Amino acid sequence: MYTIETINNGIKVSGLRDFNIEHIFECGQAFNWEKTEDNTYIIVAYNKVIELEEKGDDLYIYNSNEEDFENIWHKYFDLDRDYSEIKKELAKTKAYNLNESLQEAMEFGYGIRILQQDQFEMIVSFIISANNQIPRIKKSIKILSETYGDFIQTYKGNDYYAFPKPEVLASADPEEVKEIARVGFRNQRIVDAGQAFLTRPEDFSQDLSDEDLGNNLLELNGVGPKVRDCILLFGYNRPKTFPVDVWVKRLMETLYIGHEIPNKKILEKGTELFGDFRGYAQQYLFYYARENKIGK
Repeated sequence: MYTIETINNGIKVSGLRDFNIEHIFECGQAFNWEKTEDNTYIIVAYNKVIELEEKGDDLYIYNSNEEDFENIWHKYFDLDRDYSEIKKELAKTKAYNLNESLQEAMEFGYGIRILQQDQFEMIVSFIISANNQIPRIKKSIKILSETYGDFIQTYKGNDYYAFPKPEVLASADPEEVKEIARVGFRNQRIVDAGQAFLTRPEDFSQDLSDEDLGNNLLELNGVGPKVRDCILLFGYNRPKTFPVDVWVKRLMETLYIGHEIPNKKILEKGTELFGDFRGYAQQYLFYYARENKIGK
């Protein structure tokens, strides 16, 4: 069990298991962050700005306090979930016995955790992610926040803004969104998402089943199977999803299939190989494959 200690301008968390900030933020699940020259990570989430640093086995959360940790960051980092147990379950799957790839991936990205992120932010972020690259996605989200989001604070000389509320993006001018945020053809999709989330919140409720929620997401302009599954996994923490992008397709074909197959078949294979824990397997394998250029 971890312990918390108040320090100057923050807290120190000791005793965390299966936790590594580089693995968590470099595995493609979040975009509203930046890495500093000091190898710390500045995160913007839930109208807060924090800076993370790891020293040995201790996590330092600067610009925060114990109350925010208990009310926000404990859930955000999914600390109630036992990731050692998840790895044990993945070790029982069919994929684990086929070759050593899954074991190697879990060891390589041992500190990955699925963040509990704002659902509307994830909907817009992954609409922006379609046919896009992470640096551009991060930049677009930063500009959207600076233009349409509420000011949070100035930290270390930089101004930080919250991700825009649905009602703000719902009333935004699509052409202005396109010009300012450099999102190209995704501009109308962003405005449409704001309007849908604002007027039909029941369609995007955490209480819905995976199937019903997924079907509602597919009705949004710009949401296909891959974006749907990313939103389900990273915004709603639904681990029975298996987002298939170009990296996941390549790694599955390289490590488990041996030849090219359609994305729909990749989804079916992911279910067969990884079972109910396929969302976690996807993150371990995605990070492992991208960092080691497997299948490139």
